[in-house]
Amino acid sequence: MPKTFSAAVVLVAVAALGVAGAAPADASAVSAGALALGHQTLPLNDGWAASGAGTTGGAAATTVSVVHNRDELVAAVAGDAPKIVYVSGRIDMLAGKSCTDFADPAYTLDGFLAAYDPAVWGTAAKPTGALEEARVRSAKAQGDQIKAIVGSNTTIIGINNGRISHGSLVLTGVSNVIVRNLEIVDAADCFPAWDPTDGTTGNWNSLYDLVSLSGATNVWIDHNTFSDGNNLDEDQPLYFGRPYQVHDGASDIIKGSDLVTVSYNDYYDHDKTMLIGSTDTAGVDVGKLRVTVHHNRFGNVLQRAPRVRFGQVDVYNNLYTATDELYQYTLGAGIESAIYAENNYFKLSFDVPTGDIIHYWKGTKITAIGTLVQYGSRRAIPVDLVAAYNAAYDPDLAPDAGWTPALRTKVDPTASVPSVVAANAGIRHLGS
Repeated sequence: MPKTFSAAVVLVAVAALGVAGAAPADASAVSAGALALGHQTLPLNDGWAASGAGTTGGAAATTVSVVHNRDELVAAVAGDAPKIVYVSGRIDMLAGKSCTDFADPAYTLDGFLAAYDPAVWGTAAKPTGALEEARVRSAKAQGDQIKAIVGSNTTIIGINNGRISHGSLVLTGVSNVIVRNLEIVDAADCFPAWDPTDGTTGNWNSLYDLVSLSGATNVWIDHNTFSDGNNLDEDQPLYFGRPYQVHDGASDIIKGSDLVTVSYNDYYDHDKTMLIGSTDTAGVDVGKLRVTVHHNRFGNVLQRAPRVRFGQVDVYNNLYTATDELYQYTLGAGIESAIYAENNYFKLSFDVPTGDIIHYWKGTKITAIGTLVQYGSRRAIPVDLVAAYNAAYDPDLAPDAGWTPALRTKVDPTASVPSVVAANAGIRHLGS
């Protein structure tokens, strides 16, 4: 079990830090700085997650936990009682297992490829039958191993270079959660699903996000680092002529999630980065999916930074680097979306047109102001992203999202974004 410390001990240390709540009995387990960090709450007006009662995570906790392995983490983050969980060092959610350990006896990749080859199965329907059922059972076995189901009123903090690999933090139907100072990498799906009806040529789709929000409210994701590690999708083989994609989102926000702030994170070397809203069908997402994305670094992510449906999403003071030849777009304007993008800085290779920064996904409007674009080592220049998109593509987008964000603490001048983000985004910038 994780180390748990009573609130009745070392109260002097808590008073000295000026924070309320528990202090660990073992001073070597959590430093004074990390203890203070664990009790921090989202600042007033810091994005949509400051709405309502705000986001306090586990600040009211009477105990804290320090976890060092998969089983400790899963146990510590469960349940809705207030709690602060410190992830110390590296945790591998596979815990020594590999993909073969999760494979159902009736499943083999070679068998699956033979059965559902479009030349055999066709392209009109998704796979069904015994092999597909075996794949689903295999995926469930992996999911049971690598998911950490996070309860409400939780703060998760990385200490001692806290890192979670090959796993997913899952926030489903919960509220009031803070995730900070963690490196989370490579939640690779061992058993991607084949969908011949996805797009014109079919696609492989994976199941696990590094952090997944589904019906979650008042969530603060701050100062984390997200990537695929050394297991890039672009290095995977082609099956049925399509990349065998083993990763899904880095931090997806879907199914009626609401009031989320994503700040000072470092996203790099990932494809489908941040999906806000998972379907074009009006339903639980309408009136929700209100998200603020500020002061993050998106380094050679290929798309979805973010892609938005329905939500009012405030995207400001982010640094985008797009030099990978596989780059697709940054801001995805989806159905009934209202993106307000202000003072973002783009560093592009010369083969990336400014008209490709925005992508049309049935959206009709987007505000994009204060943008600077730098090509190579040239001087950054102001660019009207909506005008650049409209000049290159149809249908035209209206340059007004129809709303103006109010929940902000500070908007930096665009020219200062590279230095501000470089000095603050990602892990190891919070003094823990």
